Amino acid sequence: MHGSLFRFYVHENHRHHGRLVWEWLLEQGNRLGIRGGSAFKAMAGFGRHHMLHEARFFELAGTLTVEVEFIVTPEEGQKLIELLQHERVRLFYAYLPAHFGAINPDAADPPSLAES
Repeated sequence: MHGSLFRFYVHENHRHHGRLVWEWLLEQGNRLGIRGGSAFKAMAGFGRHHMLHEARFFELAGTLTVEVEFIVTPEEGQKLIELLQHERVRLFYAYLPAHFGAINPDAADPPSLAES
């Protein structure tokens, strides 16, 4: 199947209406009917200010990034963008073409990565 990988980058302590944004995003994706979403906490990274942040004991809490991603159809991606615009949530994102599917060893016709 063809779709897009929609990836959002948020600070771990970023909130929207009192909720952590990464939790709120997953909840909204679920509510919109997106088939799945995941959140991943960064071990280290830097952003537009070029300051390196690492997961260490003395690092300031809330400065690491959480990546939230969904694999979406164009329609689902558009609904998510419209919701974020309506809610006035400020986020950095990446929207990339994706080929996706499921591997089933019992299937009579196994998946192929050849272009169709």
